Amino acid sequence: MDQKHTPSASYARGMDSPPLLDLTIGAALESAAQRWDEREALVIPHQGVRWSWQQLLQRVDALAAGLLALGLQAGDRVGIWAPNRAEWTLLQFATARAGLILVNINPAYRDSELAYALNKVACKALVLAPALKTSNYIEILRGLAPELDASVPGQLQAAALPHLRWVIRLGAEHTAGMLNVDELPAMAGAAQQAQLAATGPTLAPADPINIQFTSGTTGFPKGATLTHRNILNNGFFVGEAIRLTPDDRLCIPVPLYHCFGMVMGNLACVTHGCAMVYPSEAFDPQAVLRTVQAERCTALYGVPTMFIAALDHPEFAATDLSSLRTGIMAGSPCPIEVMKRVQSQMHMHEVTIAYGMTETSPVSTQSAVDDPVDRRVSTVGRVQPHLEVRIVDADNRAVPRGVVGELCTRGYSVMQGYWDDPEKTREAIDAEGWMHTGDLATMDAEGYVNIVGRLKDMVIRGGENVYPREIEEFYYSHPKVQDVQVVGVPDAKYGEVLCACVVLKPGEKASMQELQDFARGRIAHYKVPAYVEFVDAFPMTITGKIQKFVLRDAMTKKLGLRNVVTA
Repeated sequence: MDQKHTPSASYARGMDSPPLLDLTIGAALESAAQRWDEREALVIPHQGVRWSWQQLLQRVDALAAGLLALGLQAGDRVGIWAPNRAEWTLLQFATARAGLILVNINPAYRDSELAYALNKVACKALVLAPALKTSNYIEILRGLAPELDASVPGQLQAAALPHLRWVIRLGAEHTAGMLNVDELPAMAGAAQQAQLAATGPTLAPADPINIQFTSGTTGFPKGATLTHRNILNNGFFVGEAIRLTPDDRLCIPVPLYHCFGMVMGNLACVTHGCAMVYPSEAFDPQAVLRTVQAERCTALYGVPTMFIAALDHPEFAATDLSSLRTGIMAGSPCPIEVMKRVQSQMHMHEVTIAYGMTETSPVSTQSAVDDPVDRRVSTVGRVQPHLEVRIVDADNRAVPRGVVGELCTRGYSVMQGYWDDPEKTREAIDAEGWMHTGDLATMDAEGYVNIVGRLKDMVIRGGENVYPREIEEFYYSHPKVQDVQVVGVPDAKYGEVLCACVVLKPGEKASMQELQDFARGRIAHYKVPAYVEFVDAFPMTITGKIQKFVLRDAMTKKLGLRNVVTA
């Protein structure tokens, strides 16, 4: 049974109003098209897209029928590996309308990470962009599945990707073995349209609709499985917290593959009739500034590094940001001075901070637009409606207010579980339904939560979660490396960056450049260590456990870095 919580315990329950939305995402989009009809829904200047809610629904349903024409059935998994484009959003809603499960693939993934994700959840179809920055997605996929070149679309039989049948690419060029996404609507006929219409009523809010990969200390990504109820409601309540209305225009420079973009961004807009505005495919501070000015955006999202880049951009002073009112800073600890600058220099007087994790859809706590300024710059706010949070000790008992413990959350937002991994699910969600976040936090007398550290060694680099074990395992494959430990060290731009501490094999010599070059192009760019330091040994406890906190402090001092004050 649940323990009773005294008033002095670090426990808080959110309000019970407004009520939870008992809808599927597809039904929510249909409702938006009915309510807001010709109002702008999606604006993407770099693609020339300016669609109303009614136009968005029509395009979504045409794509959804096309997916059904491929023979995909409700519950099948469809991967999306692309930057912020209209096609991403169309696929997000089309899969929801057809009951297909969207699998988000990180645009920074390389071959081994892509293969693991596709195979773990048995993706039948993959929609991909041709390339982004230095990543040629088509070449990466062809390297994994050379059978594509001689394959008929829909009949792929790749040894390395045994479940994948359909590969669908963005753009006008044609690639052997692949369909083009723009071809799909024309493949559907009356039968598929009827099938789509019949599917909607059979879907339930509790159905899984989205899988997002989040790594663990083992280094192997886990597929957090999220339902319509999970993410639609989280988007709704995040939007409520910043008081979105149909008159708002939300600039979304954060990636759609992550909850920040597709849930806090797209689903907050769908539930409030607010326009979704994408400034660029990948984050570009100049594009953000120009888009906010040109589109008169009233709200802006970002991780702290994005706001820093905008504030420090040469065009900042000459850009008219007076239309901004609110927004959210999340994804990484927020430097207090940055928060103050955003409020005063970007006109975002109602900016809030949100805290959460992919497994909780994502937001559990958020500051309010009318919270005192000191609370908005120094905490991650209070518990969201219909959720509970508590802070516990090692015995899973709530600690007194002001005492550090592990933050746990419970309610509609907690994921269904990790895909095909009941053991890891049980480790994360206890028998009473509490999601154990692994984050260390305190709660004050008024219920405001402050994140003070992490139980595990995860590093948050500019909003990207990086797990040292994964990087360590990678470097163990280097012929000169005997042992390696990776820690996060402070960084003014990213909050934290990686430092690899390396013990070389006897007689070997290596440079930082050599070990960085070894990683570039083989693992995601944000996982490449910013520093490589060569050491003779690691600090250890008497029982032989490596003391990473001691190592981190030593590297911070050796590199001449200083801790950044954060909220």
